[in-house]
Parts: sequence; C-alpha cells; structure tokens
Amino acid sequence: MAQKTTLKEFEAVFPKLEEVLLQDTQKYNLPKEQQEWFKKSLEINAMGGKCNRGMSVPDSASLLLERPLSDDEYFKAATLGWMTELLQAFFLVSDDIMDGSITRRGKPCWYRQEGVGMIAINDAFMLEAAIYNLLRRYFRDHPRYVDLIELFHEVTYQTELGQLCDLLTAPEDRVNLDNFSMEKYRFIVVYKTAYYSFYLPVALALYMLDIATPQNLKQAEDILIPLGEYFQIQDDYLDNFGLPEHIGKIGTDIMDNKCSWLVNQALQIATPEQRQVLEENYGQKDKEKEAAVKKLFDELQLKQRFEEFEEKRAAEIREMISKVDESQGLKKTVFEAFLAKIYKRSK
Repeated sequence: MAQKTTLKEFEAVFPKLEEVLLQDTQKYNLPKEQQEWFKKSLEINAMGGKCNRGMSVPDSASLLLERPLSDDEYFKAATLGWMTELLQAFFLVSDDIMDGSITRRGKPCWYRQEGVGMIAINDAFMLEAAIYNLLRRYFRDHPRYVDLIELFHEVTYQTELGQLCDLLTAPEDRVNLDNFSMEKYRFIVVYKTAYYSFYLPVALALYMLDIATPQNLKQAEDILIPLGEYFQIQDDYLDNFGLPEHIGKIGTDIMDNKCSWLVNQALQIATPEQRQVLEENYGQKDKEKEAAVKKLFDELQLKQRFEEFEEKRAAEIREMISKVDESQGLKKTVFEAFLAKIYKRSK
C-alpha cells in the first residue's frame, strides 16, 4: 500500500464497512425499507467529501512507521479514518439543521432532501452509533480498545462544547457584536474544529500502532491544536476573500452573523464610525449590507492582516515541529504533512 493514500484507495474500504453496519441492523430484524434508508444516509452523508480527516489516519500511521502500511494495517487505519468521517457526518447533519443551511457539498443538505426533514436528527444519532459498532467489530481485541472508545467520546464532547459556544455567541436571528471576542473565537475554533480535525487522526494512529504515551499525545496536541486554529482562521479568510470556484461555495459568514476571525479583527481596530457600519450591516440577509461589510474589511486591510498572521503562525509551527522528540515515537514528518496541506491553500 502506498505511503500516501489516495481518495480512491480510501473510498474502496467503505463498502466493506457499510456491509458490516447493515449486517448489524439485520441482527435486530430491521425491515428492508429502513435498512435501505440507513444505507442511503451512510452513502450521502459519509461519502462525497474530500476525506482529509479520514485519510490523515493511514497517512499518519505510515509516517510514524516510516514505511508503507501492509494491507491489513491499511485496512485498520482506513477503518479508523472512516470512523472519523462518520463523526464528521454526524456533526454536519446536526449542524446543518441547527444553522438552517441550504446546501452541503453542492447538494441540498440531508434534512432538506425529499422525505427526510427532522428524521435527519435520528439519522445523525445513527451515524454516531456506527462509529462504536465498527470499533467493536474491528478493535475489540486491540490492547488500546478502551483508549480508542474514550478518545472518540472525549473529542465528540469537546466538539459539542465548541458548537454550544458558537450557537450562543452568534445566533443567526439576534446580532450582538458585544458578544464577540477573540477569546470566545479561539474557544470555538479549538473545540469545534481543531480537536476532531487535527488531533483525532494522529491520536488514532498512535493508539492503533500501540505507541501512544501521555508524553507523545501531549506533544502532538501542542502542535496540532494551533495548526487547527490556523486552518479555521484560514477558512474564515477564504469565506470572504477566496474565489467561489476554488472553495466550492459562496461565502455566507457575514450574512450568517458568524463569530469569525475577520469580524473579530475588525472589531479590534475599527474606529467608532467603522464600528457603526458593522452594527448596521453585519449578520443580515441583505446583499447590499453584506457588500458594505466587505468594503469595510477591505478598508481595514484584513487581507494583509491575515497574510501577516499566516506567516507568523506557520513559522511558530515549524519551530515547534523542529523540537519534536522522535525518541517518544512521534515523527516530524507527520506534522510537516499537515502544515504542507494547509499553508497558503486557496480552497
């Protein structure tokens, strides 16, 4: 198996896992129609994304071993990767309902598809439950089985804490810029995004290879969480300054009243008059008001401000990577691979 997985190789593992999950439902004599529903939910919600989080598990395992994975190792690592994608699917199905989102990956959100509606809430629960069914099936005899279960539970809880802070800080229907702060923003991005997107795949690889220690998990966390924060700040930047044909969507953070990096930076440096422009125009479903905020972001030179942040953060992360203690089982290449994926990305 290649040292760096491809989307095609990674996706080739999914049908086997789907088969196992559907067999599990047959144990309980779930009627055929409902089995088909679950199959459709799995395929639409877990498949079809870039799978960066999931593919990071076999990629990290291979880099930690400093060799290509055997077929069995690859299957196990990719299975853990698909559990990460199922976790992502659980979050996205739920998030789209909470945010009243319209599209996901260029198609109507799951809850907006014909005949689905609020059944999507139960479907989200089933996507989460699928993680633990697969863990039991493939890792019950693994020496770190309990650690793997606890890791998924903890990261899920961390993500939900981040989501709670996000929902209460920036409700779409009630704009209050006094609610926003860089402290709240950091909490949201670290807990809502960084743990499950960056720390989880590497921790899973360390546990799978049975080389995880409190020391190397902490060192991984210390590098991957700032990396994850950088990734989300970049996402916020691209929502406003990225090209829709590159990022695959039209940015909506301004109209959606998001507690984004850009608005928090603007609030820090705006004059009273500029603050008034934000008060009058931010978080409203109006293209002209959105344009007024975009114009203000340009005036405040937030593009240059982000570019300066990016160079500074990338330098800090490179410095941390240079200090990785490889005698503890970690490899600098794991973190270099993550940084290479996001540094100066345009989508």
